Amino acid sequence: MEVVFKLEEIEAVAKQIWEAGKQYKQWVFYAEMGSGKTTLIHALCTYLEVDGAVSSPTYAIINEYKSKVVGTIYHHDWYRLKDEEEAINAGVEEALSNAGLSLIEWPEKAEGLLADNTFKIIITVIDEQTRKVICSSR
Repeated sequence: MEVVFKLEEIEAVAKQIWEAGKQYKQWVFYAEMGSGKTTLIHALCTYLEVDGAVSSPTYAIINEYKSKVVGTIYHHDWYRLKDEEEAINAGVEEALSNAGLSLIEWPEKAEGLLADNTFKIIITVIDEQTRKVICSSR
């Protein structure tokens, strides 16, 4: 799946991405800093009817949300992690093994901890208001 969209269309794109990847329990988001990973995850969580605030877990590493659609969602931000050992010490393995949906920003920091069957989302900046998203299985 490939979609080019304006930022004001992100809710509709989140719905499309959900339909394409809803069978996966681990979603990995690859993109440069400031490209909209957290914004897309926020739109996805809104579509999945998450109760409460959705925010970047940059310092907490993992935020946990409750969704009326899928149950528990684990929002990971591995940007500050040095390696897989630090990820394990931060509790990443436990969250990944739980039954919930894991949405992972900066997965390249500890790719060895990921399942073989993940949903891969690549976000590319076209310009200030336009993004391209490519989704595939990993």
